[in-house]
Amino acid sequence: MNKIAVYTVTSGLHDEKAVKSLSDAFLKGIFPDGDFDYEGGDFSSFGSHALDLIYVRTGGAEGIFKSILPQLQAKSCKAFYLLTSGASNSLAASLEILSYLRQNGLQGEVLHGSNEYVAGRIALLCAAEQALKTLEGMTLGVIGKPSDWLISSGVDYSILGKKLGLKMIDVPMEEMVAQIGVSAAEASRHDMGIDAKADVAEKVHTALPGARQINAALRAIVAKYGLNALTLRCFDLLTAVGNTGCLALAALNTDGIPASCEGDIPALLSMMISQASTGHTGFQANPARIDVSTGEMLFAHCTVPFNMVSGYNFDTHFESGIGVGIHGELPAGPVTVFKVSGDLNRCFAADGQLLRNQYEPNLCRTQVVLKLRPEEARYFLTEPIGNHHIIIPGHHAALLQHIVSSIN
Repeated sequence: MNKIAVYTVTSGLHDEKAVKSLSDAFLKGIFPDGDFDYEGGDFSSFGSHALDLIYVRTGGAEGIFKSILPQLQAKSCKAFYLLTSGASNSLAASLEILSYLRQNGLQGEVLHGSNEYVAGRIALLCAAEQALKTLEGMTLGVIGKPSDWLISSGVDYSILGKKLGLKMIDVPMEEMVAQIGVSAAEASRHDMGIDAKADVAEKVHTALPGARQINAALRAIVAKYGLNALTLRCFDLLTAVGNTGCLALAALNTDGIPASCEGDIPALLSMMISQASTGHTGFQANPARIDVSTGEMLFAHCTVPFNMVSGYNFDTHFESGIGVGIHGELPAGPVTVFKVSGDLNRCFAADGQLLRNQYEPNLCRTQVVLKLRPEEARYFLTEPIGNHHIIIPGHHAALLQHIVSSIN
């Protein structure tokens, strides 16, 4: 079964032979490789593909669509995507159908324009639907509570269950601390791909065994509860075990298990959406400086996925001066800055450029300078969604915005 299905509605007033000839040519232009399932007027499988398209082939099909709408709603609660060639008054009919859907509180979109535009839009919609399907039913672990300073980042677990089918599991920090007591032999099995050539100062070298045990403990908790993602109240580890979770969180994110710092659930949700749609959990960081006049921003944090960096060294954790932090170098080029609110109602997604890396001793260890449009940089000073934001390789703002809008 292909990811995309095309269903049709056609008025009986039009000559089927002529309509078919136009339709075949149109679909060939949109899908040159034929990578879709053509279902015609048989809607029995509607809702079973990643993306279902309703090809309004002619004018006069509005009443036909209205008559089958209850059947379609019973099969799927997704938005309705109306594909139109513009021939045989198909665009006019699609506009009437979309207006009817909106009048009845239903979501939809007319897909119309050049072959390149329509094909690109379909690819984005398909990727978004696949990401949502991937997210549905995932289990998130909240290890410890969100850090006390995240005063705007509260989350209602029931909303996440209702909107995405997510299951939330609270794991007491006491269980995490107890799990860290695993043997050094077990911890050493998770070497996290650490580069033996990395510049490890004596203080950091001494902390590495403990960092490995934290990694082993988190992986044991992931296995015990069947977690797909987690967030860790990591600053508690500073006093509990004299170490940090920076290295372990980097390793989990590298392995495709979204893992956020400081018990930040909205940041974790953002990383999960990113992973499901782009293949990267992203770099969780907070803005340190903003120049609204130029759009340049400095982001920093002490952990970063290893598969996002071109190189890295180990350092201490910035605030505490202990444990193992990561000073990573990220490649210059296109990036997306993303954050979703804890109720999933709102998001910020902006395409930008990573200009350069830097290192200052008075900031978290991985430090990158990005450039956004000035009006996008101003968002951080007027209506930010918390302090942590996610930096993702590549330009994905349109896709991420659509995913969040589809959730609601």
